[in-house]
Amino acid sequence: MGPVTKVVIIGGGPGGYEAALVANQLGGEVTLIERDGLGGAAVLTDCVPSKTLVATAEVMVRIENARQLGLHISSPDLSDVVRVDLGEVNERVLHLARAQSADIAQRLRQDGVHIVSGTARLDGPHRVIAETEAGEETYAADVVLVATGTTPRELADAKCDGERILNWKQVYNLTEVPERLIVVGSGVTGAEFASAYDGLGCDVVLVSSRTQVLPGQDPDAAGVLQRALEKRGMEIMSESRAVAARREGDGVVVTLVGGREVRGSHCLMAVGAIPNTTGIGLEEAGVNLTPSGHITVDRVSRTSVRSIYAAGDVTGVFALASVAAMQGRIAMWHALGDAVTPLDLSRVSSNVFTTPEIATVGISQADADASEVRVASVLLPLASNARSKMQGFTDGFVKIFCLPKTGIIIGGVVVAPRASELIHAVSLAVAQKTTVDDFTQAFTVYPSMSGSLAEAARRLQVREDPLLTT
Repeated sequence: MGPVTKVVIIGGGPGGYEAALVANQLGGEVTLIERDGLGGAAVLTDCVPSKTLVATAEVMVRIENARQLGLHISSPDLSDVVRVDLGEVNERVLHLARAQSADIAQRLRQDGVHIVSGTARLDGPHRVIAETEAGEETYAADVVLVATGTTPRELADAKCDGERILNWKQVYNLTEVPERLIVVGSGVTGAEFASAYDGLGCDVVLVSSRTQVLPGQDPDAAGVLQRALEKRGMEIMSESRAVAARREGDGVVVTLVGGREVRGSHCLMAVGAIPNTTGIGLEEAGVNLTPSGHITVDRVSRTSVRSIYAAGDVTGVFALASVAAMQGRIAMWHALGDAVTPLDLSRVSSNVFTTPEIATVGISQADADASEVRVASVLLPLASNARSKMQGFTDGFVKIFCLPKTGIIIGGVVVAPRASELIHAVSLAVAQKTTVDDFTQAFTVYPSMSGSLAEAARRLQVREDPLLTT
């Protein structure tokens, strides 16, 4: 038996713990160093807690929409029928997050991964130093994986205090639904929290620096969401950039460019994230960083130093837990000599957990518009879908992109309840290079939302002008 490869992983989020499992499976001697808890931000303060909160809010929205199904609530004011105990909601949210973290830790220990609780830094390309409660510990490493994640960005004149001015890690401190919540930032994080708190009965003001929410998403989908939010009564301040926030009495005041002020009881800052790369010895070890501070990696997660890899949000590749996990796996497959397929972002599916949800995979509308390659697409509103009508949902759509000559499906968008589940069929089609002809041969249940995906593919089969988007 040859020498055992020593693998040290810094950070226990999806990129780190998935890498640990693979490295252990391939015979590595694995040490994982994590300062906050296994699962990282994705489990403890981001994906798991935020989506649990969203799921709770969705129940409230369904109750409110019951009237259109002939189910009448005894009072016109929903708060007279259902009381939201935000303290209890957040207690459950954090309990589920801790439980998930404990499950991950148990799995790693069962597989023989050595877990160290502490803060780590590199001491050259082959040594990691961990600061623990017991003191400083040093670990030799043949391979190092850095998966340190990000920290919520704050504006210089809008420091978060965890009480009235909050970042997305601090919102779970709230015990009562805010009287008036100002959400600064209309990207994915801002839109999700704005939608969730609106569903919980909070008066929400969404401050957006762009003309439309979700500037990085499909514009048709973002338009549907903005109209849905405004229809529910949310105030969206488009083309408004916040520059400061301060506490004033029992509330907050947000100042916009130009001096206009917005008042509320609380403010949630959702203005991006900063990679955790400062002070951990990366540059001293020769690791290249981007101007934004992210770690530069190739498609097998390798940095500019042969023995050092990186995964997750710290790389700035695609801020998704699923991508972080895949980057971590790929890093270990490559480092420990197993067969590996480089990361292919064209196959990544993502979801915005608003009401309605927005799911995407493959080529985007912006890519299609800018591409020199001809792309055909069909947008099919769900208003005519029988299952959609039954559920009282008519705002969404499905969109499919394909290559007009071959009919190969290269992307798709779904705007609907549970779009995160519906997109999987399109993800498989993109990954397997399925044609619209083959896609339409698979049976769909009637009635179902997925039937609209098959219908969109059928419409792409019979188009006389493949460049005409419908």
